Amino acid sequence: MSLSSSCASSSKCSINQSLLLIIDIQEQLGNAMPKKVLNRVVTNAALLARSAGLLGVPVLVTEQYPKGLGPTVNNLLAALPASSQSFEKTSFSCMGSSEFTTSLERTGRRQVIIVGMEAHVCVIQSALDLSANGIDVYVVEDAICSRRLENYQNALDRVRQTKVGVISAESVIFEWLGDSHHTQFKQIQTMLR
Repeated sequence: MSLSSSCASSSKCSINQSLLLIIDIQEQLGNAMPKKVLNRVVTNAALLARSAGLLGVPVLVTEQYPKGLGPTVNNLLAALPASSQSFEKTSFSCMGSSEFTTSLERTGRRQVIIVGMEAHVCVIQSALDLSANGIDVYVVEDAICSRRLENYQNALDRVRQTKVGVISAESVIFEWLGDSHHTQFKQIQTMLR
């Protein structure tokens, strides 16, 4: 794989280098989450997806065994840009899907912004594997979740011990914009209210 180079999540999210990766925000997984937590994750993931669409940031979406876990939740599907690509997988890490890795490589992007479920399984395994392949990775802490709070907290603790960055959804968006004079600033600002 030709993704290798040395990266560390010490730089800002770049509109020209980022892609948004939405991991397994699916109906059956969502039904197992606390409602308030699910709402936060879907709201922030949708906000990032809409912003990515306005700013030309590629969006990749995965679904873990959708025959059993259902499709991506409707509220998020409605927010996806038309150019987003979706992938079914059975491996917990997205990097276990050759279709995903091929699409990732084709984007030429060096930063991956991750949202999704479950934090301690598919999110962390994907983040660690992407980072090990030289990608600058950011996990959006207010757009990931697990069924149990302790698993969510453990995943964030593990991530913080690695080169993977932890960031909030709004921080990603404002780093993408860079300046209040950006042509999409006012439109995105209305979505943040």
